[in-house]
Amino acid sequence: MALQALAGQYVPGDSAVHRLDARVKIALGVAYAGLLFAVRGWPGLAAGAVVAIAAAIAASVPWRALSRGLVPIAWLLALTFVLNSLAWNGADAVVALGPLGVSAGGLARGAYFVARIGLLVFGTSLVTVTTPPVALTDALARIMRPLRHLRVPVEDVAMMFSIALRFIPIMAEEADKIVTAQRARGAVFAEGGLIRRTKAWMPVLIPLFVGLFRRADDLAMAMESRCYVGVGRTRMNEALMRPADWVVLVAGVTLMVAAAILLP
Repeated sequence: MALQALAGQYVPGDSAVHRLDARVKIALGVAYAGLLFAVRGWPGLAAGAVVAIAAAIAASVPWRALSRGLVPIAWLLALTFVLNSLAWNGADAVVALGPLGVSAGGLARGAYFVARIGLLVFGTSLVTVTTPPVALTDALARIMRPLRHLRVPVEDVAMMFSIALRFIPIMAEEADKIVTAQRARGAVFAEGGLIRRTKAWMPVLIPLFVGLFRRADDLAMAMESRCYVGVGRTRMNEALMRPADWVVLVAGVTLMVAAAILLP
């Protein structure tokens, strides 16, 4: 069974978005999230959608890779839509469900919040699919550098984040192999009740976590044998902010702040 690509996984490319400094993309991602939560109407969300689509076109990334992050939260989107559509004893209810009712305004409100969450996931996915994990963690370490004065182990936090990103595809690959092996032995994962399905997944989860702990122990021994020290580490390729990065950063943040203020 081939290993499927993960949500938010880096997609190599040579577009203008790929070449941007990782710190710029993180800052623009934060500003984009602020825009989505600052606006209170459909015009603001429409502006956010235009920004996301324009950035995706400039990144030349397959749309499937960007929308893959919506699949794991499909249940959350559905729940958000339902809960925001329902109202108690709605006089203008289109559909009545006992004391609850579904009105046209409730449906519009549910669709609005679903669109907001979907655009947020889409925008953050654009950052991760165009930025290598190493560059992303280095950028986070540089952004958090002022926290050193508060005795925060910035380098160690960045290293843990980098290791976590590297372990995600490894964990998915290990789980895929174990599931394939169990199915070859006749295991069925999608039949029966909750208890039966839980028992069927136990032969997958136990060796998966045992293997992950073994890998973590091997990694810790390897880092210790190489005298790893977080403070004062050097990098082979030092990322420098180019003039184009500064222009995109200032223009992008200014545009999104203006949209958040001016649009309803």
